Amino acid sequence: MSDHYGRFQLSNATEQARRAACQIVEAFGSHNVASYFAGFDSDASFVFYTEPRILGSRREYEAAWRTWEADGFHVLSCRSEEVDVRLIAEDVAVMTHRVRTRLVGVADELRERETIILRRGSDGRWLGIHEHLSPEPEPEPAVARATDLHSEPER
Repeated sequence: MSDHYGRFQLSNATEQARRAACQIVEAFGSHNVASYFAGFDSDASFVFYTEPRILGSRREYEAAWRTWEADGFHVLSCRSEEVDVRLIAEDVAVMTHRVRTRLVGVADELRERETIILRRGSDGRWLGIHEHLSPEPEPEPAVARATDLHSEPER
């Protein structure tokens, strides 16, 4: 019975972490800046391929965000694909997904991959403590098999 209860607790924690991560993505996608940043702990760190340095706190990220907005940055939409949330400790979860984002002034949809690490606080709330964003690699071109290139024609 305790095993079943333990699995239920883990499943429930995973679902809570998933909801928290999805709320972060939804807030980002609607450019709801206050809700977006409220999803992260104050000491969270952020790694973006578009930024030359690691942002070591939510405050640093908020300052960078304001600079981006002054330059015209505005999110139109964001959606997740292939979402995976894994509980790696009782109070730590990792969410990975593919991200499709549309920005004002950018014709093409951005295709990226993202990892958000979440930690459950003593108040039971799940907050992001690290975010890492990278560009999605271009699909590799189809490569003909060596046997197809060098095979003898049938006689």
